[in-house]
Amino acid sequence: MTTSRQMRLLTHPPGTLPIPGEVALEEVPVPEPGPGQVLVRNLYMAIDPGLLLRMRCLDGLVPDFPLGEVMWGHALGEVVASADPGKRPGDVVLHRLAWREYALADAAKFDVVDADLYPSRSHHLSSAVVAWVGLSRIRIAPGDTVVVSSAAGAVGSVAGQLAKLRGAGRVIGSVGSPDKAGRVVRTLGFDDAFDYHEGWPDLGGVDVYYDNVGGQQLEAAIEAMNPHGRIVLCGGTEQQVSGQPHGIRNMQLVIAKRLTLQGFTTDDHPDVIAEFTREFPPLVARGAVVLPETVIDGLENIIPAMRAQLEGAHFGKVLLRFRPDGRPAPATPRS
Repeated sequence: MTTSRQMRLLTHPPGTLPIPGEVALEEVPVPEPGPGQVLVRNLYMAIDPGLLLRMRCLDGLVPDFPLGEVMWGHALGEVVASADPGKRPGDVVLHRLAWREYALADAAKFDVVDADLYPSRSHHLSSAVVAWVGLSRIRIAPGDTVVVSSAAGAVGSVAGQLAKLRGAGRVIGSVGSPDKAGRVVRTLGFDDAFDYHEGWPDLGGVDVYYDNVGGQQLEAAIEAMNPHGRIVLCGGTEQQVSGQPHGIRNMQLVIAKRLTLQGFTTDDHPDVIAEFTREFPPLVARGAVVLPETVIDGLENIIPAMRAQLEGAHFGKVLLRFRPDGRPAPATPRS
């Protein structure tokens, strides 16, 4: 009998710190699909900062994980059995039934993708669409100086590359270590990068700031912005890590400099997502955009990987590679 491992949430974590709730890793039989259903063997799932956030009781701010149930998230898998004419064994599909090695659901829950669209199948789980939508919310003028926080992360690593392609004169990354600063310049084409732990250097004026962090870095960016600068607000990982909000103490400069601050969510812009689907894959195929990844093997390693991600240990998109045979896998990541 084929079995599948899955992970259920048992308790919400206490307080607001980025610690996981209690989870149960269990082994269950793999069922046969009923009429209209599809059975998928998961290949990868996305490990995003929001997964730890959803383990908390969020009071409706964003959907949280219900207690006692297998958690959900973005995953990529391969159809192994189908009782629906629209899905065939061998199809590669995107879906939201992560945290389990095999997923069974109605066929409509799975979207077939082109397995050869990107250099790696795992690229279908990149966060590039977030970077694409975020940059569509602001204007980048030729020659602009653009700064991206969390530039070695899943979104920031792509946002900086896209800003360069859209005419930015200078793209600078804020990262968490000197090693990452070197990597975003060498491998991603950033013009410069700095370790934010050492403070923001004199950048000579910033026109556009792509913010994935919030808090103290947003405050530093406001100080560095040129008049009429634009800030796109994508994430707030500083508060996720510390559990405490950092009040922005220089908001008066937003008025004095006539800055534009724009928040967004991808769900609000289906037209831009359609544009991304058409235009982004060719950029990756011809090497104009690099999609860096860190791959963690084995569902048993997901919680340590999530903690390490918030601590800045990984480079690029962090993915879990499933082990459907159920055997333990080493925790050493590949990046």
